[in-house]
Amino acid sequence: MKPLKTYDIQFVGLKLGSHIYNYNIKQAFFEYFEFDEYNDVDVNITIRLEKKTTLLELYFQIEGFVNVNCDLTNEPYNQSVKSDLNLVVKFGSEYNDNDETILIIPHGAYEINVAQYIYELIVLSVPLKRIHPGIEDGSLESDILKSLENLSPNSLKNINSNKDIDPRWNTLKKLLTDKEL
Repeated sequence: MKPLKTYDIQFVGLKLGSHIYNYNIKQAFFEYFEFDEYNDVDVNITIRLEKKTTLLELYFQIEGFVNVNCDLTNEPYNQSVKSDLNLVVKFGSEYNDNDETILIIPHGAYEINVAQYIYELIVLSVPLKRIHPGIEDGSLESDILKSLENLSPNSLKNINSNKDIDPRWNTLKKLLTDKEL
């Protein structure tokens, strides 16, 4: 666990009040978790720790990008990520992280490691369906995209033309229009 030692927050010596921690996450961070879906990562994390007499409150804010491959064309692009998380740390008899917003650590603990929370926050902020922005605005030129267009079913114009439709369907359509009147 030495590589993630930098994500330990020691709270025992801190005064009551607000404390800020900043981290810059790169691709090497995800190699520790054996997560290889991203080509490159550049995410800034700001953690504000509010130390109170009986508990700790952690406010995570992330902003940056992850370079992923498009699900349609497999072209790499930068997907922006922005998210936040509020975590309450309480003290109890034993460690318990069953609740996603409440962490219970044993009495006598002097630090918490936030690497797992950072990892989950980044991974969950990336959309499930990754589509290159060039596809949405039509600016992406790709051989795969051209092949997909050529192999796609006929356009709606061809489907709606009467010459390809069986005349029995037209009779059925009349039933629908008659019913609405």
